[in-house]
Order: sequence, then C-alpha cells, then structure tokens
Amino acid sequence: MSTVAEERILVVPTSLFHELGYFQGFSREIDRYWPQLVTGDHVEYRARGEMEEDPSFKQLIPYVLFRWTSPDGTLHLFEYQRGSGQGERRLHAKCSVGIGGHISSIDAEIGPSHHVYREGMRRELDEEVTIDTPYDETVVGLINDDETPVGRVHLGMVHLCDVENPNVRPREADILDGRFTPASDILARLDQFESWSQIAVRALFG
Repeated sequence: MSTVAEERILVVPTSLFHELGYFQGFSREIDRYWPQLVTGDHVEYRARGEMEEDPSFKQLIPYVLFRWTSPDGTLHLFEYQRGSGQGERRLHAKCSVGIGGHISSIDAEIGPSHHVYREGMRRELDEEVTIDTPYDETVVGLINDDETPVGRVHLGMVHLCDVENPNVRPREADILDGRFTPASDILARLDQFESWSQIAVRALFG
C-alpha cells in the first residue's frame, strides 16, 4: 500500500458543507464556515486513498497565495508548475498560485484541536517552500469546485500572504519554475492554471 493510501487526512462531511451554505466557486464568508469546518465536532481523519474517490467527504486544504507589491505598485503573485512527483496526479503539469496540502493525523499530535489546522498549514509550507522574508497572512475565503473530479472531494481555505520581499523559493523538487509574476500576466493566461487558481485569481485580482 502506498504512503498516500495509508495517510489519514482531515475531512468533514460534504453534508455539513451543504448545511452551512453550498456555493460553487469562491466565497468570502469566512465566519460562516471556518468555526465548524476547521474546529467543529464533525472534523475527523480518514484514509486518504479512500477519500480521493468519495465525494461524501470534503478534504480540507489550506491554499496559500503569496503576494508581493513591487516598488512601482505592481501586484505580483508567486506561481509555479506542478511536477509529476506531487501527490495529486490529476493536477500534474498544471500551473498554480497555491501552496499547501492535506492536514494529516500527524498534525493532531501537537496539542489542542484548534491548533491542528494551523500546524498542518505550517508543515505544508515548510515542506514546499522557503520563505526568506517577513509576511502577513490572512484568511480571505474558501474555494469549492464541484465541476472537476479533484474539486468534488476537496474544499480550499484560501490564505493570502503579503510578503515584504519576493524571497519565496521552491523547496520541493516538483515545484517547478517558481517565481513572482505580475497578477495581470497571470490573468491573461489563466487557462494554463488549475481550476482553484483560476477561481482564486479571478475572485481576488480579476
């Protein structure tokens, strides 16, 4: 059995998401969803191999965008291309502006439940990128995309990190060609990006 199949990840019932208020695309209503989805009684850990094909659960994913404003006022976003070694095979070769991944049961070993999500996000960032600059992080919304097979089993919690300098570099070998690009340039070629990036960029920078 593969490591991915054995891993136990944080999920919530899709029915809970519908009870809180179903949407397709992007929602800025953080207070409506965050408490119950991140720290509520319905949070549990299940085998990732099973959850990848089970739309009755949503895997909760931190999706972190890095934004840098150059001295001339131009907004830039960190972008990269997903290599074949990244866990979600259905996203290979796609461009992305989001860094992050699953919250694992190993993150639950660090203490109270309300810290688990943050610990998982910190671990994912540490694994995927090196951040050599001060930054401010804010939760700005959620992504749901039931129009793709990947989206039907995931729910994105979107974080925006404003970095002081563009000193964010890939740490994983399969985060390819990482760089800061003007948001206007990314908007002009959004069809090259995975669906979550398309949704987030249109909502936040379109």
